[in-house]
Amino acid sequence: MLKSWKTTVSGIMAIVVAGWQLVGAPLLDSDPATTANFGAFLPILMGGIGLLYARDNDVSSEKAGAK
Repeated sequence: MLKSWKTTVSGIMAIVVAGWQLVGAPLLDSDPATTANFGAFLPILMGGIGLLYARDNDVSSEKAGAK
């Protein structure tokens, strides 16, 4: 996973944004009627998980350890 550091960092950032959408934004909003936004959370989370397992374009199969 660390050999493709660019996609790994992008995946981590996407997961952080997903967590912000679910927890951070509703807590810091001054409107008590604001609820967690699961509609935005799940797609961003799934994209972030996909990026964690993706390989950078400039990393060969041999470097990544794929056979």
